[in-house]
Amino acid sequence: MSSPVTFARPNEAPSIGYSALSLTVGNTPLAFVSEPLVPGGGGFWAKLEGFNPGGIKDRPALHMVRQARARGELAPGATIVESTSGTLGLGLALAGIVFGHPVVLVGDPGMEPLMRRLLAAYGVRLEIVAEPHPVGGWQQARRERVRRLLAEIPGSYCPDQYNNPDNVDAYAGLAHELLSRLPHIDTLVCSVGTGGHSAGIHGVLRRHFPDLQLVGVDTVGSTIFGQPARTRLMRGLGSSIHPRNVAYDAFSEVHWVGAAEAVWACRALATRHYVSGGWSTGAVALVARWLARTDPGRTIVAIFPDGPWRYWNTIFDDDYCHANGLLGTVPADEPDRLYVPAEREVHRWTRCTDVMDPLAGAR
Repeated sequence: MSSPVTFARPNEAPSIGYSALSLTVGNTPLAFVSEPLVPGGGGFWAKLEGFNPGGIKDRPALHMVRQARARGELAPGATIVESTSGTLGLGLALAGIVFGHPVVLVGDPGMEPLMRRLLAAYGVRLEIVAEPHPVGGWQQARRERVRRLLAEIPGSYCPDQYNNPDNVDAYAGLAHELLSRLPHIDTLVCSVGTGGHSAGIHGVLRRHFPDLQLVGVDTVGSTIFGQPARTRLMRGLGSSIHPRNVAYDAFSEVHWVGAAEAVWACRALATRHYVSGGWSTGAVALVARWLARTDPGRTIVAIFPDGPWRYWNTIFDDDYCHANGLLGTVPADEPDRLYVPAEREVHRWTRCTDVMDPLAGAR
């Protein structure tokens, strides 16, 4: 029988000057995940950011908009324009309602139908690019459409989540939530897309725990850590471009995870622990599980960026998974190993302890 998951949720009094809607963001539960997902008596703590209204990116969306307004970069009532695969879009929809801004988002054909309907329900104008950029893929195609929209819409503002330091700073609150619940943290495991939450959380925690290890989780086919960019099913982590918010120097190691391996972990979490999420959550859980098994004495915290709800038509849909060859894969007990990121192209869960900025030599 599966063991229950232990939840902890701190209480916090409302802050004066913040709308009631924005106060629904933060103070998310912390769950300890152990047997049966982690055999042998070990386990890890999972920060369940899916309990925010739209997921983890509610935090940077509100913070980036608030800071842009304070600096005068975003005028009252002006339009917010941004590229998104989904989760930041929900956060910006929330920020637009809280602060009174129209929101125009640019997505691509991989955005789930449920996400499109949610964004429309929240009053977002959504544009879908038709073709990927020949070098930068769907992300670069979306960013180029954003630039055109900024030129067309007077007074519009783009938060630029990939390069905006406010994206990083937004996660200080999450780090302090962890500090309020755990007396010590040895290892932080984060998915990496824009690089915001890994850099922001680690930057605060390392001031309290100087020996903290940061483990990055990327997807097969992502170029962030020096692998070639390929077509990817997984959304929310990975990139076809090189976001400047990625704190390369902070990572002790990076793991690349395949889509079928992430599906296995998402479904195992759901059936065994009543906790789950999307692609990033599955990939992070797989890596945190391995870390907990190989070094059970360490306190490991994994960030689960969202919940399972938007993935009923993908990760949790048998027809979709069969069509994409995602069922029947049980991840290996150990990751494959790279000694340098460019050694060879990876196709399954793989680990590398030599983390570097792929653009470092080009600057």
